[in-house]
Amino acid sequence: MLRMKSIVAAGVIATLPVLALAEGLQDKVDALTQTTSSDISAAGLVPIVTIDHARLAAEAGVEMPPSIVQVFSSGETNSRVLFENIRAGLDLPYRVLSYVQGAEARQVYTDSAFLAQRHGLMDRASLAQYDADISAVTKGMAAAPTEGLAKNYGIIELQSPYDVEESVANLKAIVTKQADTVWFGEVDFQAEAAAAGVDLPPAVLLLFGGPAPGGVAMRDFPAIGLDAFCQKLLVYQNDTGQTRVIFNDIAAMAQLHYGRSAEPHDLLNQRLTETFKTALK
Repeated sequence: MLRMKSIVAAGVIATLPVLALAEGLQDKVDALTQTTSSDISAAGLVPIVTIDHARLAAEAGVEMPPSIVQVFSSGETNSRVLFENIRAGLDLPYRVLSYVQGAEARQVYTDSAFLAQRHGLMDRASLAQYDADISAVTKGMAAAPTEGLAKNYGIIELQSPYDVEESVANLKAIVTKQADTVWFGEVDFQAEAAAAGVDLPPAVLLLFGGPAPGGVAMRDFPAIGLDAFCQKLLVYQNDTGQTRVIFNDIAAMAQLHYGRSAEPHDLLNQRLTETFKTALK
């Protein structure tokens, strides 16, 4: 798990009551995150990364409400879900967002209903296992909204002329060269599945993000930190042997959570799409 980065307070101008409120809400989000971390460990799930959106954004000179996303995993459950539809890897592993909306600290997570609707999953046993795993961590939390969610909702898709391994290398190279981007890691779903005795095609999830542009995009839409930040880029081999690259449409995620989106979401979509297309030429 990545260590949380400390906040940079320089340049922040506010009245003392506002600062006290902000600090109090940050304390609440930190406490929720710590409780969730303990529950993840107690449930025997594997921490992948914890990303403190607000503190990272502050270090990049952008102010936004407190927000921390935790990504954690069960290789066996991932493999069962992905065996039915490899594209569901875009919404794996498990994740919980602790954040502030208005003056309230909240938590939201992704449940099996979200995966089933977005990826057309029908295997009740694997979906039940998914919920059984995550229920030990998410008691009392709200699930991500599913109203208006349909199969392949909010997924941007590109085709790569390279195999999965070379595509991943090219994408990672172009992303890590960007000065405003932080690399958080990757999950090799095929290797994870092999360890669980499940045969999957090559599939790798890349995790990264831009604290400054992400902070601007999340400032009035903090709940999209569950789906869109960090960026999740799934590179996989489909049934015909082609390499596909899929990632979340940020404007669509804002529409799902808030019923509206904003210009920064469209601008980020454009930037990401052009960046990935360049890597896949």
